[in-house]
Amino acid sequence: MPFNRKPQKFNASIKEVTIGCGEKAVTLGGESVFPFYTFDGDMKNAPKVGVEISDMGIPEVAGIKAYYEGCTTMAEIAKKAAAMEGADFVCLRLEGGDPNGANKSTDELVAIVKEVADAIDVPLAVEGSKNVEKDAELLPKVAEALQGKNALILSAREEDYKAVGAAAGLAYDQKVGAESAVDINLAKQLNVVVTQLGVKPESIVMNVGTAAAGYGYEYVVSTMDRIKAAALSQGDAMLQMPIVTPVSSETWNVKEAMASEADMPEWGPVEERGISMEIMTAAADLASGSDAVIVMHPQTVATISKMIKDLM
Repeated sequence: MPFNRKPQKFNASIKEVTIGCGEKAVTLGGESVFPFYTFDGDMKNAPKVGVEISDMGIPEVAGIKAYYEGCTTMAEIAKKAAAMEGADFVCLRLEGGDPNGANKSTDELVAIVKEVADAIDVPLAVEGSKNVEKDAELLPKVAEALQGKNALILSAREEDYKAVGAAAGLAYDQKVGAESAVDINLAKQLNVVVTQLGVKPESIVMNVGTAAAGYGYEYVVSTMDRIKAAALSQGDAMLQMPIVTPVSSETWNVKEAMASEADMPEWGPVEERGISMEIMTAAADLASGSDAVIVMHPQTVATISKMIKDLM
């Protein structure tokens, strides 16, 4: 008896969110099928790949240092990131703002944001310092500095969504990243309260969190899968925002990517391990439902971009 496959069609779809301006603007979301289920319907917009750079300069990873060789300013680093094969947008992480780290001033960081934004013609996303108090002060200033750029501000969290969401999504007409911690209920609740501020759903993306592959990653898969299922099969409007997932900060900080070859010779070259962790995690995030991933290594960007093209 022949197998007759029945396409799984949904009446609902993920909202489209556009970041950037002009010919190189990118649109996230729009799909009415599960990730890469192109045999069931049109995904409309292919998932996107962002390249992460940091205000702290070039990381001490051989392949990354080689790619950015000769770059001495943030503008030069940003231009090089934007030109990376497979890159759709650039994400600037302001890790130097952390009061427990370099503790750069808000004015210094905003100046870096302006320098980067003026140097590139691709869309820009900006991540904060991961310190709630600092980001509540910093990210509204970043949103103000990027007026007219249609940038993505990552992220508004439960603790600072009023400051970040109101500034980015209302006052300065940027896109808002709503960040939660791998929990469908927290993700939905944050979307609800951000929209109650007056931010349009079409101006919100979700950062629902991730983990490096192998580090409790099955919970990430479960969360993203449930979000997509609720958005499409149940038509839950508060979960129909596209998902953007920063990957680099998770994958390059685990033991497999950091342990030296002297300590763990059986694991092989340290950089190859880091690249593998980043590629595996980014690929899994996309397969689980992310509409964009943010990675760092040129080899990861090229590999994930090719994977997306091959699956579309």
